[in-house]
Formats: sequence, C-alpha cells, structure tokens
Amino acid sequence: MAEKLLAEESSLVSLGDLIHNRDVVGALQEKGLRVASAPEEVPFGATVILRAHGVSREMIRLLEQRQVRIIDGTCPKVKAIHAIVSRASEEGRFVLIIGMKHHPEVEAVRGWCEDSEVFENPHELELWLEDRPDFWKKPITVVVQTTQTRSNFNECCEIIKKRCTNAKISDTICLATFTRQEEAKRLSAGCDAMVVIGGKHSANSVHLAQICREECENVQFIERVEDLDTDRLRSAEVVGLTAGASTPAWIIKEVRNKMSEETKVEETAVEKEMSFDEMLEESLKPIYNGDKVTGEVVAINGNEIIVELGAKQTGIIPSEEFTEDGSKLEDVVHVGDTIEAIVTRVMEQDGVAQLSKKRLDAAKIWSDIEAAVDNGEIMEGTVTEVNKGGIVVNVKGIRVFVPGRETNMPKEADLSEMLKQTVRLNITEVNKGRKRVVGSIRRVAQAERRERMEAIWNEIEVGKRYKGVVKSLTSYGAFVDIGGIDGMVHVSELSWGRIHQPSEVVSVGDEIEVYVIKFDREKRKISLGYKDPEANPWTLFNNRYQVGDVAKVTIVKLMEFGAFAEVLPGVDGLIHISQIANHRIGKPGDVLTVGDVVEARITNIDQDKHKISLSIRALSEPAPAKAAEVEVEDEEPADDALVYEVSADGEATGIAPEVDE
Repeated sequence: MAEKLLAEESSLVSLGDLIHNRDVVGALQEKGLRVASAPEEVPFGATVILRAHGVSREMIRLLEQRQVRIIDGTCPKVKAIHAIVSRASEEGRFVLIIGMKHHPEVEAVRGWCEDSEVFENPHELELWLEDRPDFWKKPITVVVQTTQTRSNFNECCEIIKKRCTNAKISDTICLATFTRQEEAKRLSAGCDAMVVIGGKHSANSVHLAQICREECENVQFIERVEDLDTDRLRSAEVVGLTAGASTPAWIIKEVRNKMSEETKVEETAVEKEMSFDEMLEESLKPIYNGDKVTGEVVAINGNEIIVELGAKQTGIIPSEEFTEDGSKLEDVVHVGDTIEAIVTRVMEQDGVAQLSKKRLDAAKIWSDIEAAVDNGEIMEGTVTEVNKGGIVVNVKGIRVFVPGRETNMPKEADLSEMLKQTVRLNITEVNKGRKRVVGSIRRVAQAERRERMEAIWNEIEVGKRYKGVVKSLTSYGAFVDIGGIDGMVHVSELSWGRIHQPSEVVSVGDEIEVYVIKFDREKRKISLGYKDPEANPWTLFNNRYQVGDVAKVTIVKLMEFGAFAEVLPGVDGLIHISQIANHRIGKPGDVLTVGDVVEARITNIDQDKHKISLSIRALSEPAPAKAAEVEVEDEEPADDALVYEVSADGEATGIAPEVDE
C-alpha cells in the first residue's frame, strides 16, 4: 500500500514505523515516506498511512482534526480485536489483554476500550487475579496479541477459567503467525543450528526466536545478513532458516546465499523454509464479491463471527445467520471450526470482507432442489403460510408452493390446519430465475400408501393384530385403516353386548386395535374383529357358573311366554312363564318389570346353542330327593300341558311327559 501511494503522492506520512523492520522502513523513506511519532508532527492536509499495528480511537480523532487523508494499513486481524474490545466496553465488560506491554499493537487495542489490563505471562496474570477476588465474578473479555505464542495464551486461559466465572475468551492469534510458529518449532527440533531473521522490535520475530531456543541450543536472531555469524554454523550438519512476517524476501535470500557459500549448508534445508515467501504471496491474492472462501473461526462475538481467511483478509459473518432457526450460537459454531462462505462485500481499506454462509448454503440448496426434480428425492419442510391456491412450505430456506390439490387434504378441508406441520414432498417444478418452486405432498403420500399396502398384503394372516384408525361408519359396521388398507369390522364384531349402531362403540378418527378374522387377497377384502376374544362373555359365564348355581340376574325383556334376564353383560337366560312363580300367572308382567334384579337358579345350559334356562320358582320349592321312591296315586291328567323349554322367539320345544295311569 505504501509503495503504491508513494508512486502517486508527492509526500506520505506514516504514524510510527510502518512495520518493525528497519530495512523496509528505510527503503520506504528513501522513496519519500516520512515517519511521524505523534499526530502533531503530521502536516495539515497530508496523506497519512496507519501502520499495521493500528492506532487508538483518540489518535484517529486527532488526525481528523488536522484534516488529513487517512489510509488505514492496520492489519485486519488487529482491527478485529478493536471491534471485540470496543463492543466489550459497550457491554460494561473489563478487558484482559495477553501481550507485550508497551507494544504498539497492544497500546492501540487499549485505545479502543475503557478499562483494561495487559499481562505478558501467566505468572503476572495469576498474581493480579489473586489480589483481586472482586474480579472473579465480574464480566471479563479476554483477547490476545496477534503475534503471541499459543502456549503462553493457553496457560493464561487456564488460569482465567479457574478463577473467573463470567469470562469471554477470544482467540485472536493470527493464523499465519501461529502456522509460522508451529513450523519453526518442528524445524528447529530437527536442526543442529537455527537462524531467525527479523526486526528486534518485531513481536512475531522475537517469539519465533524464543520458540526455536526451546528446541535448539544454537540459535542466532539477526536482522540482516551482516549480523550472521557463520562460525557458529560450521560444526552443524543441519541448519534451519526461518523469518518473521515483516522480513522482506530479499533479506532472506541474502542470508541464505551467505550460509550456502560460506558453510556449504545443504540447499534442501533452506529451500524448505523459502516456501514461506511463496505461501505469503499466495495468501495475499485479492478476493472479490461472489468468491467462495474457506476460513477458520478465530473469534465469536455477540453479533459477529470472525473468520481468518489468510494474511490479506479477515471475514465477518453476522451471528444471526447461525441462529435464525432458534439455535444457540455456542451450539452451532466454535472457535477453530472451518467455515465455507460467499464474499458479499470487500472493504479493501479496512482489510475486512463481509461474508455470508447463508448465501452459500442457499446456493447448495438450490442445486439440491433442482436435482430433486430429476431424481424424485423426497424432501422435508415446514408449512409456513396458506394462500388462495394452496400452501407454502419452507424447505431448507427455499419457498416451495404446493397447490391445494397436491396437499393430500380433502377438497373442502381447511388448509390452515396444516400450518407449522412438517411435511414430506416431491419437487415437481423449478424456475430459479423466477425463484419459483412447486411441490406435491400428494405424490409422496400416494407412493407411501402403496408401499404400506404391499407390505400389509405380503405379511397378512388370520389373527394378526393391527393398530388402525376408524375412517367411516355404516349401519352394518365400521371401516378401519390399518396402515394403507381399509378393513371392515362388522357390527356384530364391535361388541359382545347388544348394540344397534356402530357409533355406540367407535367414532370416526378413533385409534383402535383390531385383528384379522379373514381376508381375500384377490378381491382385496379384509374382515376385522374388534371384540376381545379373551373377554368373550360366554367363556366368562362358564368359568363362573354351572347348572344348579343361583345367580343375581337383571330382567331385560318381557315376552308372553316368559322373561329374558341378563346373567352377565352379553349373556342372557330365559325364565319361562311357568318358572316365574310357584302359582299360575297370566303374563310375566304381572310379577316382573324390566330392570328388576332377582335371584334365579340355572336349570339348563346348552353349550352348542349358547342358551340358558333359569327358574325363580325353583328357589321357592324344596329340591326333590335324589333317590327317593315316590308312589304316584291315580289321578286325572292335568288339563294343561307344562312347557319346559321355549326358544328365544317363543317357540315351544317340548311338553311335560305323560304319566302312566
């Protein structure tokens, strides 16, 4: 940015060293760059470039008072920290910064928040928290200098998590810096000597040297080729070379060449590290609106997800893109996650790109929707609205119109009953240009019904039980859907007791359990039973009574020839008129009334015809002697014959036996 501006501007002012590398700053000064240490040193109306470390909010205000043109060269990773701490202050949170005290980046960060403290290591932090227990429950936001080592940050985080119960921690270490540190650690572990190139005031270079010293005893930290001590490298078989992010490629090449010429260092050892320069150039490639990018989540704030896209850009995704369905942000996205998104806006001056994960997801969904027309895939969605012609279903964020005839609802049905229901449908038409998508619930329902029907016919057998839904009622029975097929429960199979209409037992919509009595596979007819065989009243009667037992019975019907009485629900017996009283009566109604509860003796049981004969009269007469010899006197035969059994319709089936004279 500075080189481009110097080619266009007659003068350019940098507020502080642009980067922490004397050679780079010196080269820019030769081209016309002027370095000012404070806003007062900047001429009115000048063009000012802000350095990579950033400046405080107050610095910007002072520069604006001098009516200067501001070119913001702040590293986008640093600007992301400014946004985090600024929002934290608005929310009344105290800010803890893990970083180098008095470093320009850290001082700039402090200038974007109200209350803050800086800690360089875990020991400082632990002592500070130990003396301030009132901070343990306070709302605290934690950020870290972009060039800090991962180990230092992690140790500080462990202390904060143990002490502070209301802390929000943002991992703001630059991904490129972290990658450089990890590579330096691996490289130095396998080398006899290490050379680290970087400015003495460059935080990331200082940390590189520190990391290398932990793995290798022979480490040189130099700024330029003149500082290299080749004598310290002669005894080493393998020498590693690395450099800070602000070190220009030409200095790295000078050092590499000197090492190669004077110490015969193997090219493979240095060429491996030279790929960093190529990697840096690759990461500096610009991005444009509409590009698909991939990045790592480095921070999560209340309203934004900060995504590391490389050394050139930081991406920001609105948090509502992850929570529109009511999900909690912490459940769906985490620091360290890799996210794909679409670039919606590039702010070159700020080094920040606005991203949308939702748009990328929508593009993928459109592809899925279009493919679903051809492959017949069943999709799922929620009914969100009802209009004149049908309903609208939300399928992964896409509005799908389902005409009324395709809803699988009856013609006169109220479609508003489907609101908020989850439905399955086929996509039948897609016009992406007009953003029109048409679907059918009916197709899916019909296909699923056919599948269920075939499954039932393949496994059906007499006695098998099904859970079904009563679909309709007639005078002779009820039709029950047992999962795609309707079977009929005859009225006689609905209850063991007397009923006149199926509606006395079931209603349309009832969920009932039925069993198969018989079926005709060719005619596709199924007869079902609803009565529980184990509750068969005749079985219950036989388990409880036998001939000679006395039962309390209820008079349910009076006829000319006698009275029918309920012994148990579903089991009736006949009390013949001759067995109602121990004297002659004109009609049963002279003695009995429907509803009367009386005692009667069971005199006969016909198991085949399920008929029972009862007698009240038998209870008022002594039982005859079992083996007594009775002498019968001569007498005239009775004028009337005694009927001893009558059928349910009143037909006499026998008369008293003749008596010998």
